Amino acid sequence: MSGLEFEQRKYPFREEPPALDPIDVPEFLARDKSIQVNDLQDDEVLLTADTLVSLDGRIIGKPGDKAEAYTILERLSGRTHEVITGVALRRSENLKSFRTKTEVSFDTISPNEIKEYIERFNPLDKAGAYGIQEGIGLTHIGRINGCFFNVMGLPMRDLFRALKEF
Repeated sequence: MSGLEFEQRKYPFREEPPALDPIDVPEFLARDKSIQVNDLQDDEVLLTADTLVSLDGRIIGKPGDKAEAYTILERLSGRTHEVITGVALRRSENLKSFRTKTEVSFDTISPNEIKEYIERFNPLDKAGAYGIQEGIGLTHIGRINGCFFNVMGLPMRDLFRALKEF
């Protein structure tokens, strides 16, 4: 384990993707979230992050409903997409950020497999409409180029290194 102690806090962030290249959006949003926090104590380190999925240079967010989840998974089927996470670390006025990109290649997913996944799991709370640790993520990812943990939620290796330097 990392041995890091942490406390999770929730804040109402604005999260409007700016008109940037998708590779830059998550880091921008992580930094933007960080500067919105006004109650940071001097001895605290704030970590904020944002993750998106990109296919063909276009951002794929969280689906709004099951029909949109189906469309997203159908588009990802048999293709390679990118999962990009931006992370910001802040202590007082010192702000450092980075991004991690992972390429994920899906095998072909049949329409019935997509429908079953949508019924059994919750694709609505996930960018790209899937979780790597469940259902389609477990059975249809043929290749990952980059950090597995980035796709699961947070690029731990890169985060650990950034914290050591911070």
